[in-house]
Amino acid sequence: MNTINEAKNLIKDNIRDYGMYIALVVIILTFTIMTNGLFMSSRNISNLLDSAGYIAVLAVGMTLVIVIRHIDLSVGYAAGFLGAIAAILLTQAGVSVFITIPVILLLGIVVGLFNGVLVASIGIPSFVATLAGMLIFRGALLQVTEKTGTIIIQDEKFNAIGNGYIPALFQINGLHFLSLIVGLVGIVLYIYSEISNRRNKIKYQFEVVSKNIFILKLVFISAIIAYITWILAGYNGFSWTIIIMLLVVIIYHFLSTKTVLGRHVYAVGSNPEAAHLSGINVKKITYIVFGSMGMLAALSGILFTSRLQSATTTAGTLFELDAIAAAYVGGVSSAGGVGKVTGAIIGAIVMASLTNGMNLLGVGISYQYMIRGGVLAGAVIFDVMTRKKR
Repeated sequence: MNTINEAKNLIKDNIRDYGMYIALVVIILTFTIMTNGLFMSSRNISNLLDSAGYIAVLAVGMTLVIVIRHIDLSVGYAAGFLGAIAAILLTQAGVSVFITIPVILLLGIVVGLFNGVLVASIGIPSFVATLAGMLIFRGALLQVTEKTGTIIIQDEKFNAIGNGYIPALFQINGLHFLSLIVGLVGIVLYIYSEISNRRNKIKYQFEVVSKNIFILKLVFISAIIAYITWILAGYNGFSWTIIIMLLVVIIYHFLSTKTVLGRHVYAVGSNPEAAHLSGINVKKITYIVFGSMGMLAALSGILFTSRLQSATTTAGTLFELDAIAAAYVGGVSSAGGVGKVTGAIIGAIVMASLTNGMNLLGVGISYQYMIRGGVLAGAVIFDVMTRKKR
């Protein structure tokens, strides 16, 4: 009984962190029931995660941008434009995929740093600076695709990024063996990370939850990872898109929670003036965050272009709004200084699940936009209310 009460109090006190997970579970259960289990089929879950990949990558970068109290509206068309440049390099210039991808990522960093200079050095509000960037990249995308329209990509290695799966090695009872190993490694890393964090908190005399609640949390999250792995292993296993998405989350989670750079980012977001007075180079942090956002926009463009196996004149449309929505649904605060990379991924999956489930039910596109808008409004209202309560 004490464990149940402690669990209730834990959720109540950390509703900002756990609210999005509860919302995701409710969405999954609702659509699973309404579609007679079709929503949780191996094929559908695999397609859902693949379709969320390029937005999830953008949402990770957008979370950090919002954490430092800025916004980046240019990332959608920047992703579309850089994806088109990748297509041109592969098809018209004959450049190898192993050269094309690093070049596009470097171009993305340059684009992000340019935004950072406009915001941090010149002092242009990020909304205006990146709105200008959005218009520039929209025009640039139309310029490079106007002669041919859609640029078809025939490179199998590049197309495998958005459509391929990791090799199976062999199968066990129809299950993808290597995907099972990846899932097992993920569970081990998660448990090790949580135990390590708990030990550090105890070492420095921070408050921690009881051992029973901690074990319950480990078992619950591990069971979810195992179940998703089992579902995907029953189809074609983990796609390269999912692997890339997971790598981005792991790297950025580590950078944002375990490094001095990460602490500086959140310090700048919490109070830029105090951060400056404490010796943190606010301009440098702004450059790094916007440069990172540009690189992730380039990666998003690569994932999207690879998934379509072509570059189109409409690539990148509304990507930035989807990324912003995913970040807010994932728990980032509109006031800055609060937000987790892992939350951004959950937010992207929540939005993708809504779209996917409504498509399966045959809900009209007009209603879909209204429902997604309502969810976004609800997330921001939730953020404001929890801040007021605190």
